[in-house]
Amino acid sequence: MDGLVRGEDGLARCWWHGGLADYMAYHDTEWGVPVADDVRLFEKLCLEGFQAGLSWLTILRKRDNFRAAFAGFDFEQVARFGEADIERLVTDAGTVRHRGKIVSTINNARRAIEMRAQFGSLAAYFWAHEPGPQERPAVCDHATLSALAATPTSTTLSTDLKKRGWTFVGPTTVYAFMQAMGLVNDHLEGCHRRPQVEAARAAFQRP
Repeated sequence: MDGLVRGEDGLARCWWHGGLADYMAYHDTEWGVPVADDVRLFEKLCLEGFQAGLSWLTILRKRDNFRAAFAGFDFEQVARFGEADIERLVTDAGTVRHRGKIVSTINNARRAIEMRAQFGSLAAYFWAHEPGPQERPAVCDHATLSALAATPTSTTLSTDLKKRGWTFVGPTTVYAFMQAMGLVNDHLEGCHRRPQVEAARAAFQRP
């Protein structure tokens, strides 16, 4: 009921890794750690868009294939993709063959270049939307997190991204991005990673 699962190593973790080794590694090493690298931020937001209608585990297990297919998510390169690249990608079984999401990724790469020109970096833009303490739940427990699909900040950020021409960036997608990239710490109370991520956020130099 508390959403915590204790592993064979004796450590308590958030329930959602399901005991799967690769998902547990993602929970333990990546999820919630603050990120300021533009390529990683772009990659994650695009992959969250690809996840729509699927599970993150499906995308995680294809992530290396996505990186190979999309030039490592170097948005300068992806922005130059054309029709031949789209046709290549819609036949690539190693990723998700969804034309709309592929076209969206190319579009978003072009929007990312515009954003970097305006703000200096994607990181500067996204971290300017870090939620304040007043928006965060008093206790991050299973019931709270399970009901938290979107927030006022993720809705505001989603709206602003759409105004800038980004696509597949709804409030739920944006909130999952915020959780993963460390703009919030949604590891559950009692999870061994929560204090570690909190320390990483405290030490993180905001762009």
